[in-house]
Amino acid sequence: MMPGQIAKFGNSAAQLLLGGLAALRSFANGEKDRPAVGDDPRQDNIDLRDAVKQWREVFEHNPVMYFMVDPAGTVLNVNTFGAAQLGYTAAELIGRSVLNVFFEEDHDFVRRCVALCLETVDQSHTWEIRKFRKDGSVLWVRENAKAMLRGDGTPIVLVACENITQRKEAEDALRQSEAYLAQAQELSRTGSFGLSMATGETVWSRETFRIFQCDPATKPTLNFVFERIHPEDRDRVRRTLDRAYREAEDFDHEYRLLMPDRSVKYLHSVARAVRHASGRIEFVGAVTDVTIAKEAEQRLRRSEAYLAEAQRLSHTSSWAWDVRRQEFAYRSDELYRLFGFEPNQIDLPARAFQQRILPEDFRRIVEVEAQAIREKEPFEIDFRIVCPDGSIRRVHSEGHPVIGSDGEVIEIIGTHVDVTEQIAAKAALQKAFDELKASEQRFRDYAETASDWFWETGPDHRITRISEHADTASAAPTGLIGLTRWDIPPDAELEPEKWEQHRAALDAHLPFRDLIYHSKDRNGSPVYVRTSGKPFHDESGNFLGYRGVSTDVTAAIRAEQAEEALRKARAELAHVTRVTTLGELTASIAHEITQPIAAVISNADACVSWLDRQPADLKAARRSAEWIVEDANRASEVIRRIRALAKKTEIEVGPLDINQVVREAVALVRRELATHAVSVRMELASDLPGVCGDRIQLQQVLINLVMNGIEAMQANVDRPRELAIRSSQTGEDGDGRLLLTVTDRGVGLGKDVTDRIFTPFFTTKSGGLGMGLSICRSIIEAHAGRLSAFPNDGGGATFQIALPLPHKDTS
Repeated sequence: MMPGQIAKFGNSAAQLLLGGLAALRSFANGEKDRPAVGDDPRQDNIDLRDAVKQWREVFEHNPVMYFMVDPAGTVLNVNTFGAAQLGYTAAELIGRSVLNVFFEEDHDFVRRCVALCLETVDQSHTWEIRKFRKDGSVLWVRENAKAMLRGDGTPIVLVACENITQRKEAEDALRQSEAYLAQAQELSRTGSFGLSMATGETVWSRETFRIFQCDPATKPTLNFVFERIHPEDRDRVRRTLDRAYREAEDFDHEYRLLMPDRSVKYLHSVARAVRHASGRIEFVGAVTDVTIAKEAEQRLRRSEAYLAEAQRLSHTSSWAWDVRRQEFAYRSDELYRLFGFEPNQIDLPARAFQQRILPEDFRRIVEVEAQAIREKEPFEIDFRIVCPDGSIRRVHSEGHPVIGSDGEVIEIIGTHVDVTEQIAAKAALQKAFDELKASEQRFRDYAETASDWFWETGPDHRITRISEHADTASAAPTGLIGLTRWDIPPDAELEPEKWEQHRAALDAHLPFRDLIYHSKDRNGSPVYVRTSGKPFHDESGNFLGYRGVSTDVTAAIRAEQAEEALRKARAELAHVTRVTTLGELTASIAHEITQPIAAVISNADACVSWLDRQPADLKAARRSAEWIVEDANRASEVIRRIRALAKKTEIEVGPLDINQVVREAVALVRRELATHAVSVRMELASDLPGVCGDRIQLQQVLINLVMNGIEAMQANVDRPRELAIRSSQTGEDGDGRLLLTVTDRGVGLGKDVTDRIFTPFFTTKSGGLGMGLSICRSIIEAHAGRLSAFPNDGGGATFQIALPLPHKDTS
């Protein structure tokens, strides 16, 4: 019974004490009740003293500790045995509080026990509690206590104590042993069990409950065990148990548990069959959770598999060499493959491997190995293997001596690495490096001798590198390192918008191309620079700056400027020529305009006459008015065409119907044709594709050619003055051309004239400037076409205009 528990029952020691006291009282009461006949007071006193002495002897020497305490807990009396058990004399305890022999943490319990006895006088109570002896040692006792009333009515508590220290120590030892066992089972993850196959009754230790994740408050059953066993293992486990039970033999097996959370446990169970006298067979065994070991074993197997695969992929083999036996102590599978053997040829002697090493290399290996053993130092060596197919494999080997307990090298462990491909790759890499180095030098030479220069900027767009240049005349300006590009050109303030756009592109880390700006060369002369660049980044994508190339385009820019000036001059000259031509066509123009105006006047007079009639002929007047409108429109169209020719405008390229261009040009020179009695025969092909060009300039060319044809036929007397204008198409889409020819029957072209006819200021006319045909050729060439001239068979000349046809898919 534990401290704190109080039980009511009789006890021999307490009964002895109480019985003695009761006997004394009974003796005293008997004296009172005895009849007065034959009274002998002296004998009675003697008997009483003997009884008291007898019971005192019993009280003092009874091997039970007796205490008598008052309601306050003060020891009123204690027997000698009881005091001695505590290491005191009775005198040392009497008059002192009984709490002095109890542990302080038990004082409240003692007080409650005394109070309980006082509340239940004449009732016995029992409890077990610790006391400590005078020397500090612990004494466990079972106390039987009972409160009684003294003669004066005051209560006292009589306590009889039995020494139960040995039993308590045995119980503690047993509990400690059980605790140790439970701890040992928990630490070893091994639980114990008892199993009766006949009844299905099972007994588990606490660890077994934990392994099966079963509530210790429940009673385990064989059915529960099979429900928890992995479904794939149940039949095998059942067969094992049935055979062991049938043959009354021990069993040892492994199986898995499928836990409620779907995890898997691996168990190893061993049991011994115990046959009872009744013939009943039970199993007593242990079950060990080997999940960690199993998982470690699986990891080890995977690791070994990975190692083997890694050795195969890296062509690395491992080995151990027994120095004393001069034989391999271990060879990995990859070592067999390296030497051209199968991994299952485990009986191959070391000699078989050694024979595949080139003899001169093997001699070096022996020397290096002997030195390593002698100096107890690791070594590295390269050697070659002759494979069964005759190929040579190159091997790099490293070895580490293993020192035995006697201080001598007993083993060498090492690796062989097949470096054949590495050496080949290294040679290829060296070759590539040499080629790259030569290429770099080649491009460096190019860069130093080219007119361009290369540059690099940092993240802040400041120039960090610029290529060296052998030609100082075309080199980049000096002193650019550390400057931004907009710090360099003098036009940064003149063209702020251009530089703002450029800086925005740089800040956005966008590539840029053909940025042209003013700058100065290293001699301080103004130059034009065209530069392009692209951003570059590190492996993480961080912006590092720009790299690019710059070119001195001063000559090109100035050539473009000269060409533009020339183009403008040609346009001006073409305009002047058109105006001059218009002057020459004044009579024709006046006739073209006079005719519709005269018709307008005539129709207006007729209209008035129709209106003056009585009654007015309104129908005829309306018809006359309509003719007036038509003639006025015709005159307006003539004026529009003349104004267009006289207008000084930039080239306006658009889709054109070349036949319509021809008709409009002929209309302007119709009067000139009539004046010089020249007939025009137009053979214009239908369904010609449109061309792209400037209508006014092409009309100018045609008018010029027609006027030249008229002049060429002025001397014709015996030949008709006939001008033929033809349009046609040659070739297909892409390579197709639209041909327009003007053929006269004039004096023709000599060879000298044909070669020089388009040369500026060359003319066969007495009053000509010699610029007309030159301008015509420039106009046609500006249309990506060609103007050519050649003499006709039988007289006359033909001028041919060839214009490119646009692609069909060009809008």
